[in-house]
Amino acid sequence: MKKISAPLNQKVIKNLKVGEEILLNGIIYTARDQAHKKLCDLIKRKRKLPFDLRNQVIYYSGPTPEPPGKIIGSCGPTTSARMDRFTIPLLKIGLKGMIGKGKRSPEIASAIREYKAIYFLAPSGAGAYLSKFVKKKELVAWPELGTEAIYRLEVEDFPLIVGIDTKGSDVYDQR
Repeated sequence: MKKISAPLNQKVIKNLKVGEEILLNGIIYTARDQAHKKLCDLIKRKRKLPFDLRNQVIYYSGPTPEPPGKIIGSCGPTTSARMDRFTIPLLKIGLKGMIGKGKRSPEIASAIREYKAIYFLAPSGAGAYLSKFVKKKELVAWPELGTEAIYRLEVEDFPLIVGIDTKGSDVYDQR
């Protein structure tokens, strides 16, 4: 398994291949449907975002509240296709990585290739397991969204699979 760091480095991600297993270290941001809608609205209105998206990774996850003594609750991936309608504006301003589960639309696979980004798959149904790789959690924006607020996570050896690489190859299209 390759170890890579976030924020992402273009030289590193261009060498990752579809289906490759990686361990991600560094900073990622959680965001689901409502947070994506708010981000895209800010972009459309040319307003400042709550964090700089350049070279960042967004994890399609809405972590549950942390149990006593824990950093985070369950934090499994949500279905990525639900974010497809919001993805291109984020890629245009520099987002480089996305983490989720499931197939993306052909339009998004093409946009990932065009913007030299990458899509990672996290193991679904393993939210409690994935929480063990989160070392810090900090609220970034929109606490009124509850579990769908944006959180900054520091992760260590977070296990992922390259779902769509920078060349647009899709793991779901492999035979």
